[in-house]
Amino acid sequence: MKAIRFHAYGDSEVLRYEEAAKPGPAAGEVLVEVAATSFNPLDAKIRAGYLSGIFPIALPHVPGLDVAGRVAALGEGATRWQVGDRVFGFVPMLGDGAAAEFVTVPQDALAAAPASIPLADAAAVPAVGLTAWQALFEHAGLQAGQRVLINGAGGGVGGFAVQLAKRAGAHVIATASARSADTVRAQGADQVIDYTVTSPADAVAEPVDAVLNLVAASEADIAALTGLIRDGGVIVSTAAPAAGDPDRGVRGVDMQMRADADQLAELGKLVDAGELGIEISARYPLAQAAAVHDLDASGGIRGKVLLTP
Repeated sequence: MKAIRFHAYGDSEVLRYEEAAKPGPAAGEVLVEVAATSFNPLDAKIRAGYLSGIFPIALPHVPGLDVAGRVAALGEGATRWQVGDRVFGFVPMLGDGAAAEFVTVPQDALAAAPASIPLADAAAVPAVGLTAWQALFEHAGLQAGQRVLINGAGGGVGGFAVQLAKRAGAHVIATASARSADTVRAQGADQVIDYTVTSPADAVAEPVDAVLNLVAASEADIAALTGLIRDGGVIVSTAAPAAGDPDRGVRGVDMQMRADADQLAELGKLVDAGELGIEISARYPLAQAAAVHDLDASGGIRGKVLLTP
């Protein structure tokens, strides 16, 4: 089969489009014929070797944490799915990923793909959708009537977080650049702050119950965001340490998304119900994966980018 692999850590030039052995599903796994994977910034960090101490992958390695496709074969004991089923999910980080024509995935990591959209488009959901869901509802405990500030709403996670928070009945304040402002507003943000012009500290008039930080922010920036939170509130961060403010009872949560097929199934249902939109900014053939990594390095990615075999 064709796959993207890297044989050593490095910049995008280490990514090779080459022949690789077609995997076979082990017990409890299914073989998925890939319709698409999507790029996540974590893919670039793993490729560069920044996370080698946390995620000790074997080389050569196939990247691609998101997958959407059809079940092609079943491993022993894999009874949850049938050959031909449309599925999507998050691929375990330590194994080979979905930037290939086929990938093996634990059966319990998959959910039925939304039926109302092209199968490939479902690959834009797992990592960012689960991150947004878990940040808002597990870690922040967001409830109707609360105020939430989403810092970095123009990215993949931010787009889902805005929609999910608004659907939950929250008042949503979002930071985004001018190029993303209209999209973020259409996704449900009540207030959009252009962070290139105005800081959240100057634009947020009333305290918020929660902050979701999705960008690599300085300690001073995180402290300023924490200062916007009411006593007893919470800051959840995916990209920078968040200490909170114990003197005021403000919790700080540094989160890492986990695979959860039940939550993914709920996200799929929201897509089918028309309550959760997917913004796909670009589609590339798998052979051009290096160009997508370069695009990310230059800050040129907005929304989700799909890679299709």
